[in-house]
Amino acid sequence: MTKTPTNAERLIEMARSQSMITAKDVREAGIATSTLAAAVASGELERVNRGVYRHVDAPWDENLNLSEVAALAPQAVIVLVSALNFHQIGTHQAHQVWIQLKSNAVTPRIEYPPIEVVRTSIQAAFSEGVECHELNGISVPITTPARTVADCFKHRSKMGMELCLEALKEILHSGTSMSEILPFARMNRVENVMMPYLEALA
Repeated sequence: MTKTPTNAERLIEMARSQSMITAKDVREAGIATSTLAAAVASGELERVNRGVYRHVDAPWDENLNLSEVAALAPQAVIVLVSALNFHQIGTHQAHQVWIQLKSNAVTPRIEYPPIEVVRTSIQAAFSEGVECHELNGISVPITTPARTVADCFKHRSKMGMELCLEALKEILHSGTSMSEILPFARMNRVENVMMPYLEALA
């Protein structure tokens, strides 16, 4: 007769299979938060961030920060330098996780990693040119390369034109077409800014 796993065993199996779990995941699985607290106290699980946990033997990867932020701020989209880094575009490194929120959204309280927030009132900016990637068991919305570059031009005062042009050159040389970029340039109202560079580089 097969033995029914205990909640503690189910929790550890969840943590092993998903790399990272949230307190919400645990509650939805019908496991008490006291079981989660006991697993942390025993050293089987560790608290990565507020409401985010991992098995102590779970492998770490370069996308862990993105997973953590997505778990804590599911309404956010990963954008700008963080999206460039995810797609391995350019040489600039993100020193915080760049996220996009709605203009009136409350800034999430995240202890670590550090976040940088940009805001928009454009509703389409949360779906157009956004793809969800499964990272460490978390669905992480990240802008596509074409959308990311248009976003960089929109925020060029923060990003710097050197970063914008490096990213634009790289995605054009890797096969992204002008027609793929232009809809996002229009959405961000930077078509006139980008067009001379697109025509020169395409």
